[in-house]
Amino acid sequence: MKKEVLRVENVGMKFNLMEKKVDDLKDYVIKFLKRELRYQEFWALRDISFTLNEGDRLGILGLNGAGKSTLLKIIAGVLKATEGDISIKGKIVPLLELGAGFDKQYTGAENIYLYGAVLGYSKDFIREKYDEIVEFSELGDFIDVPVKNYSSGMRARLGFSIATIVEPEILILDEVLSVGDAKFRKKSEKKIKSMFDKGVTVLFVSHSIEQVRRLCDRAILLEKGRLVASGSVKEVSRIYEEKINS
Repeated sequence: MKKEVLRVENVGMKFNLMEKKVDDLKDYVIKFLKRELRYQEFWALRDISFTLNEGDRLGILGLNGAGKSTLLKIIAGVLKATEGDISIKGKIVPLLELGAGFDKQYTGAENIYLYGAVLGYSKDFIREKYDEIVEFSELGDFIDVPVKNYSSGMRARLGFSIATIVEPEILILDEVLSVGDAKFRKKSEKKIKSMFDKGVTVLFVSHSIEQVRRLCDRAILLEKGRLVASGSVKEVSRIYEEKINS
């Protein structure tokens, strides 16, 4: 029997949104002192519950603003849920905003060590895997160029190459297989599939239903922050398509 590696119970996430736009810091201070700042509650997620067992591959579907990325950030520990509980067993690697931890003044080579440290890898481990990271990123001599001169695709490729150098128990993917050109996307998907073969548990967000069908065996559908469908990827993607086309 497969062991449970992730339990999400009644998770909700509330944001306080400012009712009126504040143009600058001076305007903010004046409104604050006059007690004219007003906030509106916005629940990005409400009452989300599901479990994942070892080796499950869960696709998370929903239109923009459904709460998909917020849910992944809560599971990854980037955000703290307003309510509910999350239980995780195993090493988790989130591939959310690839390259978000880079220092643009540093070269790609320097950022390999910096970003690796952010992800919790030791300097010795990164040194051992350095050539493999550079080769997969296909950056060549650009590895010694400051990241500020990289395109967004180049940053994402380097981020992907660093983040996938380990074999986690739980892998979180948020639109990361859409980075780079068609050749690199195919290569990235192949790398992810090789991790699947080793039994990694996956949470996957993509706007491509075909990609979700190809990579996942289960799915959930979020709508305005609530879970409205859960089951096989075939059934949930069919419900999602019906909602899109209705």
